[in-house]
Amino acid sequence: MTSIYQQPPEKNHGSVELSIVVPVYNEREVLPICMQRLRQVLKPLQLHYELLFIDDGSDDGSAEWLLEQVVEQGRVRVVRLSRNFGKEAAMSAGLDLARGEAVLLFDADLQDPPELIPDMLEQWQKGADVVLMQRRSRAGDSALKRFTANLFYRIFQRLTAFEIPADVGDFRLMSRCAVDALKQLPERNRFMKGMFAWIGLPTVILRYDRAPRAAGATKWNYLELVQLALEGITSFSTRPLQLAIHLGLITALCGGSYGVWIVYKELVYGDPVQGYPSLIAIITFLGGVQLLTIGIIGEYVGKTYIESKQRPVYIIREISDLDTAASEIPLAE
Repeated sequence: MTSIYQQPPEKNHGSVELSIVVPVYNEREVLPICMQRLRQVLKPLQLHYELLFIDDGSDDGSAEWLLEQVVEQGRVRVVRLSRNFGKEAAMSAGLDLARGEAVLLFDADLQDPPELIPDMLEQWQKGADVVLMQRRSRAGDSALKRFTANLFYRIFQRLTAFEIPADVGDFRLMSRCAVDALKQLPERNRFMKGMFAWIGLPTVILRYDRAPRAAGATKWNYLELVQLALEGITSFSTRPLQLAIHLGLITALCGGSYGVWIVYKELVYGDPVQGYPSLIAIITFLGGVQLLTIGIIGEYVGKTYIESKQRPVYIIREISDLDTAASEIPLAE
C-alpha cells in the first residue's frame, strides 16, 4: 500500500500473535466500552496481541482519548490519518501496519461481539486462512436496510465471477498469508469485501447474531451505502457494460421494427403517421437509454482516471505506540 509516510526502522517487538485492527471515525462515546470488552476477552487467552486503532480523521476527541490509552493500557497502537479517507482506506492502513500472525478486523461500535474472538482463533489454529462471521440476524437494522443488503449480495453474485458470502461484513480473521495476499492488490478504488473474497484461500464461516450499536450513531447513510454498492459492482465486474450493449441492441431492434411497422401501415392501409405524442415518447425513451449507457461507461472511465493518477490510498499523520510515547517523556534531571 502506498503512503507518503516513511516508517522508522522496526524495533524488536517480539512475536505478535494477534493484531486487532479497529477503524475509528468519531466513536468517542463507545470507545471506552469497546476497549473494556476487548481487554476482558483477550486477557484469559494468554497470547501476545496488539490493539491497532486507525483514527480516520475524527474530530470528536476519539484520537486524543486513544492516545491516552497508549500509555495507560499498553499493547495499544494508534495510527492517525491526515484526514477522513473512508473506512475502506482505514482498513487498508490497518492491514498494512498490523504485525500479527493473525489479523482481525473489528468495528468499534460493538455490533460484532468481541466474545466470539476465541472461536475465530480456534478455527485459525486449525488451519483456516480466513474466518468469516456471517450474520444470522441483524438487530438494530431497519427492514429496508436488511432488504437492500440482501439485494446487493444477490446482484453482486450474479454479476461477478466469484462469490461474496451473503450477510458477511468486515468482521473477520485472516492469517498472515491472507493479509500478505491482500497487500499485493494495488487498486485505489477499494471495495474491501470484494477484495477479501477475491483472494480465495481456505475459509471457515461461523454464524452469529449481530447486536445493536453499544453507543453513538452510525456514520453511514443510504446514499453512501448505494455508492459503496456501485463501487463494489463496477470494481469487480464488467457485466454492466455488457448489459448496456444488450440494452442498446434491444432498443435499436425495437425502434427499427416500429419504424418498419409505421411505413408498412402507411403503404398498405394508408394510415397517417402518428404525430407529436408518440414521437416525444420514443425520443424520451431513447434519451433515457442513452444517458443510462453513458453513465455506466462514465463510471468505468472515472475509475480508470483515478487509478492512472496513482495517488496513495491514505496518508498517515502519526503513529503512536508505547515506544514513541516513552521517547516523548522527558528524563528526570
